[in-house]
Amino acid sequence: MSFLFGGPPKMSSAEKIAAAETEVEMVSDMFNRLTESCQKKCIPNDYREGDLNKGESVCLDRCVSKFFEVNIKVSEKMQGEAAQKQGAPGFGM
Repeated sequence: MSFLFGGPPKMSSAEKIAAAETEVEMVSDMFNRLTESCQKKCIPNDYREGDLNKGESVCLDRCVSKFFEVNIKVSEKMQGEAAQKQGAPGFGM
């Protein structure tokens, strides 16, 4: 009932740990999807050199940038929709 009388309810240590574990899983999943997607697009299966060449480096840079840009847009859209469902003002979407 602390939500009604002075703010959000306090999280227990176990809840904080569970939330942190969930966040680590989400970040790990995003990193794995990013790595897999950009590697498929930018790096050929037959390695010719030990280092990335200029084209591969540029491709990876653009791929990562686009991946994060889309991820941010999707997150903002989802937050806006969730806020509208709760009756709160949205995030400009």
